[in-house]
Amino acid sequence: MPRLADLRFRAATTFQRRVGNPILRRLPLQTVLETTGRVSGLPRRTPLGGRRVGDSFWLVSEFGERSQYVRNIKVDPRVRVRIRGRWHTGTAQLLPDDDPVARLRGLPRFNSLGVRAFGTDLLTVRVELDG
Repeated sequence: MPRLADLRFRAATTFQRRVGNPILRRLPLQTVLETTGRVSGLPRRTPLGGRRVGDSFWLVSEFGERSQYVRNIKVDPRVRVRIRGRWHTGTAQLLPDDDPVARLRGLPRFNSLGVRAFGTDLLTVRVELDG
């Protein structure tokens, strides 16, 4: 990975882990993705942006397969998503053939700007929601 991209990754993930995520995941209307930790087996909650379309929830990972939640999905795709304060169970699917830049155009603007600004390896993720 080029040096600038690696610096952006380290800076963004350090800020998210220590400042942003602990605050955002507590906000009742913040969208949160819950995965199962691939080593610990414990629930891991990540605040993020995305959009529900029918029975699917779409998001774009800004660091692709380097994102911890993507690494967790690869081991166990069963997830929960909190949308507008309500939890939904589902199965996540990584879509490397989808165009993540085009996908971001249909997702919430504020989050999409951040993903584009800091992202180094965009990856589309779709969660098929149960019932």
